[in-house]
Amino acid sequence: MKRYSIIEKKNKREMVLLKGKPCIYGKCSFCNYILDNSNDIEEINNCNMEILSEINGMYSILEVVNSASVFELPIETLSRIREISDQNGIEIIYFEAYISYMKRLNEIIDLFPNQEIRFRLGIETFDDEFRKNILNKNFSLSEGKVFENIRNNYWGALLMVCIQGQTKEQILLDIKTAMDNFQEVTISVFNDNGTVVKEDKELTKWFIKEVYPSIEATNRIEILISNQDLGVYVQ
Repeated sequence: MKRYSIIEKKNKREMVLLKGKPCIYGKCSFCNYILDNSNDIEEINNCNMEILSEINGMYSILEVVNSASVFELPIETLSRIREISDQNGIEIIYFEAYISYMKRLNEIIDLFPNQEIRFRLGIETFDDEFRKNILNKNFSLSEGKVFENIRNNYWGALLMVCIQGQTKEQILLDIKTAMDNFQEVTISVFNDNGTVVKEDKELTKWFIKEVYPSIEATNRIEILISNQDLGVYVQ
C-alpha cells in the first residue's frame, strides 16, 4: 500500500490516499477500497497525520482521496489538511464526494476559505442501467435535474471502462458525454480486484490500441491503465 504520491505528468500535483470512516453507501460491487476504512477514529487520524506530513506544496495543488468521500474523514484530519495547505501554499484541493452529499458540498468549501475546492464524482458510466444493475451504484442521472445539478457542482467525472458487459459504443459515448459536461475527466481501465465485477480483456486491448492514442494528449483527460498509475493504491 502506498499513500503519498507526486503526479508529474498532467495536472501536476501531490496526492494522498487517506484512511476514512466507512462509506455512506458502501455497496458498489466493484469497490475494494472499502476494506481500507475503519470505525476507530484514533487509528484513522494517526494514520492520516503521518501521511499528511509528507505534503510540501511543490505544485500548489493537492488531491485527497480516501476509502469513501471527503465527508467520511474525521474533522481532525480535515483540520490538519487545512493547516498544512495554508502552511505550504496549497491553492487548489481536489476531493471526492458521493452524490448523496451534493447538498453539503459547501460545508467543505467553507472549511477551506484559502483554497479553491474541486469535487470529483465517481459516475463510472452514464448508462444508468449498467451503473445500477452491474456496478450496484444506485443513482439515476436521468431523474429530474440530477444530471444538471451534478454538472453544476462537480468539477470532474470519474469513468470506469473495459468491464465485462460494456460495449465499445458505450465507452465512447461515456467519454464524449463526460468531456462535454465536466472540466476534467479521469478514465480508469478496470483491473480485476477480487470483486464480482470483471475486466473485459478484449475491450482493454481495443481501448489501448484504438482509443488511448486519440485522447491521451488531451489535457482535460487523465487515463489510468493500471490502478497504480497515480502512485497511491491499496492493492
